[in-house]
Formats: sequence, C-alpha cells, structure tokens
Amino acid sequence: MGGRTVASEVGGFEDPSAEVLAEAAAAFGLLASSARLHIVWALAQGESDVTGLAERVGGALPAVSQHLTKLKLAGLVRSRREGRRQVYFVDDPDVVTVVRLMVGQLMDRADRADRADRGDRSAQGAVRRLGGFGA
Repeated sequence: MGGRTVASEVGGFEDPSAEVLAEAAAAFGLLASSARLHIVWALAQGESDVTGLAERVGGALPAVSQHLTKLKLAGLVRSRREGRRQVYFVDDPDVVTVVRLMVGQLMDRADRADRADRGDRSAQGAVRRLGGFGA
C-alpha cells in the first residue's frame, strides 16, 4: 500500500486533511440552522433579493439579512448589485446538490410516512366498519 494504512484509507477513499474537515464542519454548521437551510434551499431554486427571501422563508428582513451575510462570508452564497438591490444566489453546484439531496430525501421520507399513516388509518376505519356488520 506504499505507506498508507488501513485506517487512513477505507473503501478506496483517502481521509481528508484536518483543514478540509474543519471547512466542511463549518459549512455544515451554518446549514444546521433551519432558517439558513431554508434560505439556501430557496436560492437553489433561483436568485432573489432579501425582501423576496424574507417573504418566501417567513423571516424578518433583518434576520434574513444576517443569515445571508453569514452564508456569504462562508462562501455558500454570493450576491451582485442590480441597481439599488442586492441579488443573492448559490453559485456552487455542489452546495445545491448537497442541499437538494438531503432536503429532498427527507421530504420524500416524510411523504412516505404520511401516506403510510393515512393507509393505516383508512385500513383501521375499514376494519371498524366491517366489524360493525357482524355485531
């Protein structure tokens, strides 16, 4: 293996450096806020100014602006000036992919659970209705 140990390479993947892990942890830390995640999700669908984002995510304008500043400093969001407004967007397709994958998977899981719950309730209701015929 040429100096590599099993501990440093698992499944063909080399361990990332401490610096890369620290950067990833910082990015995930910023996305751990549901408000910031919602903002990135919204921007993954298309660019927007802070007013449009505040309306979409249901946040107060100053709070959304602060979240955008943090996301921008971390390099997860960029902006450009259009006249008097600042337009925000996600420029990194990898960030968009990660957010869409994670949130999309959780939305699908929640939908499946809701359908299963509705199916269980309707099956229980049918059993109760059918049980009433024999009594």
